[in-house]
Amino acid sequence: MRSWIWTLILFAAAVALALVLREHGGNVLIVAQPWRIELSLSLAVVLALAAFLALHWLLRALNWLGNSPGRLRAWRGRRAQKRDVELLERGWINVLEGRYVQAEKDLSSLVSRTRSADRKVLAGLSAARALHLLGETARRDQVLRLAQEGAGQDSRLRQAVDTVTAEMYLDQNRAEEALALLEPLQDASSRFLHGTRLLLRAHRQLGHADRVYELTRLLLRRGAIDEAQARQFIRESTAQRLSRVEESGWNALWGDLSADERLDPDVALAGAQAQARLGHPAESARILEAALGRRLDDRLLRVYAHCDAAQAGHRLGHAELWLRSNPDHPGLLAALGQICLASRLWGQGEHYLERSLALRADTHIHALLGNLHDALGHPDQALRNWRLACQAADAEIPAVDRLLPAADTRGDPRFDEMGEAAEAAPDEPPLATSYAASGVYVQDETDVAADPVSAPPPPGPSAGAPAVSAPTEDEYFDTAPIPGVDMSQTSDGGARK
Repeated sequence: MRSWIWTLILFAAAVALALVLREHGGNVLIVAQPWRIELSLSLAVVLALAAFLALHWLLRALNWLGNSPGRLRAWRGRRAQKRDVELLERGWINVLEGRYVQAEKDLSSLVSRTRSADRKVLAGLSAARALHLLGETARRDQVLRLAQEGAGQDSRLRQAVDTVTAEMYLDQNRAEEALALLEPLQDASSRFLHGTRLLLRAHRQLGHADRVYELTRLLLRRGAIDEAQARQFIRESTAQRLSRVEESGWNALWGDLSADERLDPDVALAGAQAQARLGHPAESARILEAALGRRLDDRLLRVYAHCDAAQAGHRLGHAELWLRSNPDHPGLLAALGQICLASRLWGQGEHYLERSLALRADTHIHALLGNLHDALGHPDQALRNWRLACQAADAEIPAVDRLLPAADTRGDPRFDEMGEAAEAAPDEPPLATSYAASGVYVQDETDVAADPVSAPPPPGPSAGAPAVSAPTEDEYFDTAPIPGVDMSQTSDGGARK
């Protein structure tokens, strides 16, 4: 549209010039000895315009020819840049798609051929990422060193190299080295949120609960972390901090927590244990009561029930209030039974424990019942409950229902001595016969299901000898001879005691 407007303007100017020149007919005389040139005014104007345009295009042509080398260099630069960008894009796509070998090949080619420092560093970091995912740490570290050298004094490139390197170190649990790279990037404004997240990850690996708590709070305020994950980190770090808190630091630590965080079971448990360790059982009970009033938790109930006689009455009243709204909670009933034991309320404690046992049988309840019957002077019932507690504790241990293979005694010197003794006394029965007579199972190492070796029954007792009963299983394991030890000891003299 603009070209049409300029064309109309040009035609209008030509028409106006033609009208002006027709009304002013004159001559132009040019005298240059020995020449004399006389032209009309219209022709002179047209020739002047033509000469101006010709000179203008001639100068432009000369300028274009003079700038040809620079233009050629710029064209080559644009072509190289386009090729570099294509290689970089293709390498990143291969990294994202999981084709790490091809990605490393393309990116390494870009590093070796590009002249741009930025693209060299970016390609090096991308190639290091591909090598890291391939597990080639030696080549990865070499590429990272080249990228660090290529970054030079450029602060942004150096920060990029340090961030990528620290992230790879964290994948290998090299938190100390990652922390050395990330600490300089952390400033008061915390503009590098990704670096802050990596810093949080490093401190979590190192178990620095205070720094984990501070960084999680910072990221949560800036909306740079998932809220559920942040609550988990705060819960874990707070529990670690409470486990080693001192009297002087309790108020600052506990006061920094929100009301909702104080009611979390893990935080409440750690806080109650800390107060009990500091010698404040009443404050410990108050923390547990607040958390249990929100939701009954078996861990909190077990800690709440562990108290002395001075605290038992107060805690029993609170637990009975919770029982009104939760009459069939086995953990609460077990806690009530334990508190009754601390108060020496034997009958009421047995009632609560039996109700809990009817709902859920576990080691803790059986052990409490065993302690109760032991205190009441009922040893049989106490032993029975303790035995049931042991069985419940060992329920997950798999039973062994097969015989062990025979031991390899070929290198035992005692068996060599026994063989020499057998050669010296050929009238003695062979080793296998003596094993069978003593009731020892003999089986091949390759056949674990072999039957015990049958042996002829021993001769009956004499008329005056007392009858000897067969040994029980426990007596067998206590009295059976040990191969290579007892046999060699008795080979010297059968009557030695």
